[in-house]
Amino acid sequence: MEPWLGLDPVAGVAGVMLLALMAYAVLGGADFGGGIWDLLATGPRREQHRQAIAKAMGPVWEANHVWLIFVIVILFTVFPTGYRALGIAFFGLFHLVLVGIVLRGAAFAFRAGASVDSRQWRVWSPVFGGASAVTPFLLGLAAAAVSGGGIRVGAGGVVQVDPGRTWFSPVSVMMGFLTVAMCAYLAAVFLTVETRGDLQEDFRRRALGSGVVLALLAAALLPLLPTGMPQLWAPFSQPRAGPLLLAGAALAVLSAAAIYTRRYLVARVSAVGQVILLLTGWALGQWPYLIYPDVTFHGAAASGPSARFVLQTLPFGLLVLLPSLWLLFRVFKTAVR
Repeated sequence: MEPWLGLDPVAGVAGVMLLALMAYAVLGGADFGGGIWDLLATGPRREQHRQAIAKAMGPVWEANHVWLIFVIVILFTVFPTGYRALGIAFFGLFHLVLVGIVLRGAAFAFRAGASVDSRQWRVWSPVFGGASAVTPFLLGLAAAAVSGGGIRVGAGGVVQVDPGRTWFSPVSVMMGFLTVAMCAYLAAVFLTVETRGDLQEDFRRRALGSGVVLALLAAALLPLLPTGMPQLWAPFSQPRAGPLLLAGAALAVLSAAAIYTRRYLVARVSAVGQVILLLTGWALGQWPYLIYPDVTFHGAAASGPSARFVLQTLPFGLLVLLPSLWLLFRVFKTAVR
């Protein structure tokens, strides 16, 4: 494909997809994490925790899925071969994720007008929390599957899936749990900014606890990468990966220290930075593969000007989308504070 403005259009679109995934991981991840804390709410203030979570999420939670939809649209528009292969390999997984998102949204809506002591609230709260925990686990499995080498695309587009290397490998399961822990950590950090008094202290303790779990899972995952997903490990075995690793470690320490010292805005910014660096590292190891090891981004790209068209029209779409999202957050988040 010919360069556009001196850039590789396919690489440019892949970069746009990565940015959208980052936005979904941060914003959607925090919302999934809110549901996880709703499920795990305990103690004398558990219903107050759930009310605080619902108040923080209520005005804006549906908007976060726009980033996931955006990635899917780019996939079938610019990378149809990859979209076809993923559609076959992830047929069951995609449906489970969709069921989780729909159940989560329906449960959140059905209990919205109910009082905390009503049967409606008691019935739908576990559904909301359970779907919020299972869905990011499945999304973590999906990320692991495209990197694990268990999805093979042969001649004629025949797709074969090795469940042992996709859904049930130690690395895949660990990445699923890591995704859940990341969502819980993000939500707890965000909720320390959204709440005050005893509730703020409760979510501070949850942020510290989930941060420890996240760090332990990351430490347990790293030794599995050289054998389970060597292509993801390869960039980090090189000296040039040093700055990225140091930046990730520094942000983790900064985030933990900020939570401990109750500097919650600093904690929020550093937690977002951790997620961005985590996805950046995954993308560096994944490139140039859309599905490792058989489908590259360039190999899956549609013939013709699809990639250039996306890059050319993207600024016009963002001129509508970004101000709309800003206004949505500005109006409704200000109203519920």
